[in-house]
Amino acid sequence: MGAMSTSFAMTIAALAIALSGGQGSAQSVARIELQPIQTLTLKTRQILTGDTKGTPATLAGELRIPKPGSDRLPAVVLIHGSGGVGGNVDAWAREINALGVAAFILDSFSGRGIVSTVSDQSQLDSLAMIIDAYRALSALASHPRIDPERIAVMGFSKGAVPAVYSSNERFRKLYDPASVSFAAHIGLYTPCNVQYRDDDKVTGAPIRLFHGIADDYVAIAPCRAYVERLRRAGADVVLTEYPDAFHAYDSTTFSRPIALPQAQTTRNCTLREGDDGQVLNAKTGAIYTLADPCVEHGPHIGFNQAAYQATVKAVREFLAATFKLRS
Repeated sequence: MGAMSTSFAMTIAALAIALSGGQGSAQSVARIELQPIQTLTLKTRQILTGDTKGTPATLAGELRIPKPGSDRLPAVVLIHGSGGVGGNVDAWAREINALGVAAFILDSFSGRGIVSTVSDQSQLDSLAMIIDAYRALSALASHPRIDPERIAVMGFSKGAVPAVYSSNERFRKLYDPASVSFAAHIGLYTPCNVQYRDDDKVTGAPIRLFHGIADDYVAIAPCRAYVERLRRAGADVVLTEYPDAFHAYDSTTFSRPIALPQAQTTRNCTLREGDDGQVLNAKTGAIYTLADPCVEHGPHIGFNQAAYQATVKAVREFLAATFKLRS
């Protein structure tokens, strides 16, 4: 078995383990496919300078097709957060399948030999995952059961960065290998604290953000500012806020808020793109790294039933309207 085949096999095994709690979902969908995704690994600076020469990687995704037939269905790409593919992603796939929409769970970690980036975000830059999103879009667009004009992307925390910023025309023109674009972008508790150049120039596809006000892992204030910039530029964007909701408020694994002492958080980092692809601390002007004093530890995560149910309702209604689903 070659190096690429070995990597993909390991990725498939890891994805199967991660989704083992979703065995019941196999009974409610017509077909499950494990798909290889060929992608690249780049650093943020490479992306901001337009470099397309990264390290090749083979990832895996699980495609859940909700019903039999030959008709083309809409689909949603789901991108996990810093902890990897978890039960919340499986739950969202079920909600999406219940609409008659295919769900594609993308694993950006296992094929790269990553288990978690919670305590070390340097293992994979969040913005680099945007290439994974575009490659998943390309793969789905050529699938005989997927409608290429109705593919959305939804991400959680670290995965919300590619889900939301794949709407950016600058990145799409550089890294989207297909002639299609995402039909919608959904981010839950999205890191919005880096202001990139031209980040208000988006494709025109609707963008929906959902965020807990009590989130001390990924601050909500930068998303309010970004949404305002997008609105001024004419984008179709909405930020929905939930009081008393912490980070990962959609994860039933954490029935009450818990602290993560080793987790890195940039909640107090205000960043902007500088020259030559450098990301700068907007307050000090210094080149930003994870060693910056603004990087802290010990944020909280925790499930919030009311916020979760409200988000499920809003996302289902949004997808039904965007994909023009029959009631």
